[in-house]
Amino acid sequence: MTDTAALHAQQMAYWNGAGAARWVERQARMDATIAAVSDAAIGVAGLRQGEKVLDVGCGCGATILALADAVGPGGHVSGIDISAPMLEVARQRTAGRAGIDCLLADAATHPFAPASFDLVFSRFGVMFFPDPVAAFANLRRAIRPGGRLTFASWRAFDENLWMKVPLAVATTLVPPPPPPGPDEPGPLAFADPARVTRILVAAGFEAPVFTRFDLPMRLGDNLDDASDQAMTIGPASRALLDQPDDVRQAVRTAIRAALAPYAGADGVDLQGAVWLVRAGSA
Repeated sequence: MTDTAALHAQQMAYWNGAGAARWVERQARMDATIAAVSDAAIGVAGLRQGEKVLDVGCGCGATILALADAVGPGGHVSGIDISAPMLEVARQRTAGRAGIDCLLADAATHPFAPASFDLVFSRFGVMFFPDPVAAFANLRRAIRPGGRLTFASWRAFDENLWMKVPLAVATTLVPPPPPPGPDEPGPLAFADPARVTRILVAAGFEAPVFTRFDLPMRLGDNLDDASDQAMTIGPASRALLDQPDDVRQAVRTAIRAALAPYAGADGVDLQGAVWLVRAGSA
């Protein structure tokens, strides 16, 4: 098995197994937490009424609905994802809504009709391509002349306290997860603008424009809720895979204490740091 094939198999297994189960379980919470990212990215995309949009890594469907509102009844939004459990939620949420379809397929290789979309959009879905140049080249062929690409990706780990604080505590009690290679897919794979620029230009896009976007990531309404969330979503959750219950409870207690300084009257908020990326189709 080639490295690319192995990475693809890992992504398929994760997003149709444990990863998907956690996102489906917490879909409403995650939608609320990162709704501001969707709004900001759609703003950067400059959508117009009647446009056709491809939503890559559409997950449980929140972005499909937001994009459909932006393009209006004359537009169309196609959501695509490799996660069968998450796409089933998206289909249920968008059932009966005109101008929407959901496709279970890999956007990196799916044979889209050439020049069929005005915009390719993604909120945290494109950082997981095993071969990003080939994947973006495939997406570029699906964009009409004059169309564009817009996506949101996480900035550096140290800027994302919602990831950093729980993981730092967890790894005092359990081994840290192995760091990904410099070109491996993952949540932080597109943190470096220089790397993203090289990928997109090699795939045939114009040099991208990067906009910094910061937001409070609400881990929970209280410390207990936030501790559970930190152990379910994010890098700390990966460090805790296959750990016994007594270890998980010790980590949860430590994370709860570490999150206490971030607790306010309304909930527990830690900084999130995002790139909003826009590139024209060259």
